[in-house]
Amino acid sequence: MARATLRRADAASYRIGELAARLGMTERTIRYYEEVGLLDSVKRLEGGTRVYTDEDVRRLKFIRKLKVLGLSLQEMAELEGIYGRQRSNKTVLPRLIEVLDAHLATVDGRISELHQLRDEIRSYREHVATRLLRADR
Repeated sequence: MARATLRRADAASYRIGELAARLGMTERTIRYYEEVGLLDSVKRLEGGTRVYTDEDVRRLKFIRKLKVLGLSLQEMAELEGIYGRQRSNKTVLPRLIEVLDAHLATVDGRISELHQLRDEIRSYREHVATRLLRADR
């Protein structure tokens, strides 16, 4: 099997298949993130083969984390746009906190609804069990 990692003196480069396997993503997902602007245009070898750097690995891990936290691709693109204009986390992080706070409020609301549903199910179950006992008498 051919080695998929190309080594330079100062940094590692990864071909898309190796990167996908390393991060547990599909190659298509990585290409899509590039298409929608979440991942900077990657470098290519003379034959057109994409190569990714450790910075791309870091960025894809961050995208994956944001996805797990519930951020949409639109929200991620917004954050990328803010970063792209200022090239500073100082401008991105306050907005990220706002987005995360909004997601927390949504999750808290869902949890509350689920607690209410659980209580309703318990109550109705007790009602049905009581009716069953009365019917057996």
